[in-house]
Amino acid sequence: MLRGMSLVLYGSEMWNSPYVLSVFVALREKRLPFETRIIALQRGAHHEASYVDVSLTSRVPTLIDGTFSLSESSAIVEYLDDKFPAPAHPRALPADVEQRARARQIMAWVRSDVGALREERSTEYVFFDKSTVPPLQPLTATGQRAADKVVRIASALVPEGGGPLFGAWCVADTDLAMMLWRLSRTGHPLPAKLRAFADAQWERPAVREFVAMPRPAFVAHS
Repeated sequence: MLRGMSLVLYGSEMWNSPYVLSVFVALREKRLPFETRIIALQRGAHHEASYVDVSLTSRVPTLIDGTFSLSESSAIVEYLDDKFPAPAHPRALPADVEQRARARQIMAWVRSDVGALREERSTEYVFFDKSTVPPLQPLTATGQRAADKVVRIASALVPEGGGPLFGAWCVADTDLAMMLWRLSRTGHPLPAKLRAFADAQWERPAVREFVAMPRPAFVAHS
C-alpha cells in the first residue's frame, strides 16, 4: 500500500463507459488504491463549473492524483505506468517497445474507428439486462462492415487459444475485449478463439468488479 496516495477516479453514474472501464481496470491491475466519484452525465453535471475546474476536457474518466488532474483514458493509463512503474507495480502496457506501440495502436483504434458499431451496439447491451434496454435492431450495412472489421482485426491479433495479446495481460486486452463484448453479448457469432479471449477477459476480477458496480435503472433518451 502506498502511503499518502490520493487517487480519485471520476466516472459516470451509469458505469457503462468503456473508457472509464479501461482506467478502472488499469488501476486495479496495477494494484493502486483509489476511490471513485460519480458525475451525472445524463443531467449534464460534467458541464458544471465545479467539474470543469477538475477536468480539463469536461469528460470522464478523469483521474485526480493529489493536486494533478488528468482526463482522457489513454493519457491516464500512460501516466499511471510512468508514475507507478514496474517492478513495484504491474505494467498496464507491455515492456517491449514494439508490443507497447501495438497496444497503443489498438487503444487509439477502438476510440476513433468503427463508430457505427459503437452506436448500434452500445455499452448498455453489455452492462445492462436485456429486458431493460431498447430492443436490439439488426445492424445496418455500415454497422455490419464495422463488426466485420472488428472481427478481422481481432482475429489477426488474438493468439490461438484466446490468451492475452502479448502473453501477459495489458490494458489493450480489456479495450479490444470491450469491442468483442458488444458483439458477443448481442448474439453476434465470433470465431472460437475470439469468444475464448472475450470470455477470459470478462472473467478478470477487475472487470467483474466494474460489471458489479451499482447502476440506476436504464432510461432511454430520445
